Amino acid sequence: MADERGARTGVGGARVGLEPPDGGAALRELLDGRWREVRERARERLTGELFAPVAGLPVEEHRTRVSEQLAALAATEVSGYGFPTAVGGSGDLGASVAAFQMLVCDMSLMVKVGVQWGLFGGAIHALGSDRHHAEYLPRVMSLELPGCFAMTETGHGSDVQRLRTTADYDPATGEFTVHTPDEAARKDYIGNAARDGRAAVVFARLRTLGTDHGVHALVVPIRDAEGRSLPGVTLSDCGPKGGLNGVDNGRISFDRVRVPREALLDRYGSVAPDGTYSSPIENPNRRFFTMLGTLVRGRISVAGGAGTAAEAALAIAVRYAEARRQFEGPDGEVLLLDRRSHQRRLLPRLARGYALHFAQEELVAALHDAETGERPLDEHGRRELESRAAGLKAVATWHALDTVQACREACGGAGYLAENRLTQLRADADVFTTFEGDNVVLLQLLAKALLTEHRDAFGDLDALRMARFAAGQVLEGVVERTAARSLIERLVSAAPGRGDEADLYDRGWQLKLLEDREEHTVTGLARRLRRAGGGDPERAFRIFDDAQDHVLKAARVHVDRVVLEAFVAAIERCPEPVTRKLLERVCDLYVLSVVEEDRAWFLEHERLSGTRAKAVVQAVDDLCRGLRPHARTLVDAFGLPDAWLAAPIALGAEARRQEEQLRNDTAEQDAPAPAS
Repeated sequence: MADERGARTGVGGARVGLEPPDGGAALRELLDGRWREVRERARERLTGELFAPVAGLPVEEHRTRVSEQLAALAATEVSGYGFPTAVGGSGDLGASVAAFQMLVCDMSLMVKVGVQWGLFGGAIHALGSDRHHAEYLPRVMSLELPGCFAMTETGHGSDVQRLRTTADYDPATGEFTVHTPDEAARKDYIGNAARDGRAAVVFARLRTLGTDHGVHALVVPIRDAEGRSLPGVTLSDCGPKGGLNGVDNGRISFDRVRVPREALLDRYGSVAPDGTYSSPIENPNRRFFTMLGTLVRGRISVAGGAGTAAEAALAIAVRYAEARRQFEGPDGEVLLLDRRSHQRRLLPRLARGYALHFAQEELVAALHDAETGERPLDEHGRRELESRAAGLKAVATWHALDTVQACREACGGAGYLAENRLTQLRADADVFTTFEGDNVVLLQLLAKALLTEHRDAFGDLDALRMARFAAGQVLEGVVERTAARSLIERLVSAAPGRGDEADLYDRGWQLKLLEDREEHTVTGLARRLRRAGGGDPERAFRIFDDAQDHVLKAARVHVDRVVLEAFVAAIERCPEPVTRKLLERVCDLYVLSVVEEDRAWFLEHERLSGTRAKAVVQAVDDLCRGLRPHARTLVDAFGLPDAWLAAPIALGAEARRQEEQLRNDTAEQDAPAPAS
C-alpha cells in the first residue's frame, strides 16, 4: 500500500509523471463496461448523413429528421433491448440504458428514443400484465404504435400524487371515462403529443363505485392512423423550446373519452367487470410509490444521457485547448491547456465526469440485475436503488450543465458558434434537470429516505441515539452493496486519523473523510427534524421547510460518497497497471476537488485545519499539472466518434489555421524586399 500510495502521490511538482496508456484501449474498455458491445454497435450504426449532427434546423424539419432517425433505429436491435423475449425483445434492460446514453449525435433523438421505448413502452412493460405486453409491446418496438407518457399536468409536475385527470369506471358499459376537469389537469409538455403519438399511457385518478383509488395508468388512443385527433381528445403544440426542438412536445386534454376496462395497466391495481377494485398492495401510499418505483429506469437513463453530453463537451474543449495558442510566454504563444487557469476549468470537471460515469455504470448494473432476476432486491434494496437513482440523476444533470457551460466559455467565441455544438448541447441538456423529477425535489426524496429508511427499528431511542443509528445504518447499508465492499472496508479501517499527518492521497483517508461528513450531516439533520415531532402537522411542515439547506446538503454529500466508492470499485476492476495508475490520479483529483469545494464545511467542523485546507488546494493544482499530458487520452477514452462531436474546433480546424498562418508568415519573411 505504501509503495502504491507513493507512486500515486507523484502527480505534480518534481515527482515523476505517468507513462501514457497504450492508445487508451484499456481505459476505453473499462469505461464501456459491461455493455461495451452495445456501445460499439452504436458507434458502428449511428453513422452517415442521417445521424450527423446538424445545427440550426427549423423546428418542423428537425422533428422530421428525428422521426426518420427513430424509424431507422426501430429496424435494429436497439428498440427491443429493454423488452421481454416473450414479445420479441432481448430482455436486456442494461443494454437499453447504455444505448440511450450513446445518442449524443442529437439529443432530440436521445429524448425521442426515451419517450417511445423508455417511457411509453417502459410503462406498459412495468405496469401492465402479460396481456398488455402481448397486445402493445411488439407494435411499440416496431414503431407501428408511436406513443406518449402522459403524466405531467399543467398544475402538477413533480407532485404526481395530486394529479387531477380522472378515470371513472362504469360497470354498466365496462368502460373508463377519462376526463380533464380543468386546465390544471391538462397533460403538458408531453413528448410525441404534438405530432407523432397515436396512443398515450395516461396517469389519472382511478375512481370506481364511489371510491378514489389514487393515480393509476391507462392506455388511451389519441390519434387515428391518419394522424387526426380522436373524438374527445384535444391536442396542441408546445411550440419552440430552448432546446430539443426535434421532439414534438405537446398538450393533451380529454373530454369524457371512453376506453375499455382492459385499457387499465393492472399489475398493481385492477377493476373487475362489476367495478370491484383489488390490488396486491393494500396500502394506497405504498401502492403509489411502488408503481412510481417501477419507472426508475427513466431517471437512471436521464442521468446517463446528461453524462454523455458532458463528456462530449469535454472532448471538444480539451481538443481545442490542445491546439489553441493565446498570449505570449517565454517560448512564444502558450497552448490554452498548458495554463493552470485552463486546467482548473476543465480537468476537475473531467475527473468528476469519470466518477459519475462509473457510478452510473454501477447503478445500471444494479437495475438490470434486479429486473432480470440475476440479483433480485427485497423492499429495502429497492428503496435504496430508487433513492440512489434520484440522487445521481440530480447531481449528474447539474454536473452536465455546469460542465457544458464551462467548456463553452473555455472555447471563447469559437465555443459560441453553433457549428461547434457546445451551445446546442447546453440548450438540450438544460431540461434534463427537470426531466423525471425536478432536481431539488429528488434530493429532498433522497434525504427523506436517508432519514426514514430504518425508522421501524428506532423503538424508544432518544433523539440523538436515534439519529446516529439512522446515519450509521444508512452508511452500512450502502457499503454492503458497493461493488468493492471488502476493499473499501479495508481502506477505511486502515485510514489515518484527521490530523495533518495523514496523506492527502491516502484512499482510505479520503473515503473516511467523505463518510464522516455524510454521517455528521445526516445525524445533525435527524436531530434538527426531531423537533418536528409531537403531532402538530403545521409545525412539522415549517421545521422541515426551514431545514431545506440542511436537507439538500445531506443528499448531496451522500451522493459524493457513493460516487467515490463507485470510482474505487472501477479502479479495482482495471487489470492494466499503467491505466490503473492514471485512474488513481483522476480519482484523487475528483475527491480532492470535492473537498476543496466544501472547504468551509470541513474547516467549520474541524475536519481540516487551515494549513490542511491550503494543502488540498495545492494538491488539486499539482494533480491538474500532472494530468495535463493525459487530458487527450482521457477524453478520447469516452469513445465518442468524430462524426458525433462534429465540431470543427475539435477536428483540427484550429491546427490547420495555425499551419496556414505559419506558411503565410514564412512566405512573407522569405519574399524579396521591394525595390527602392
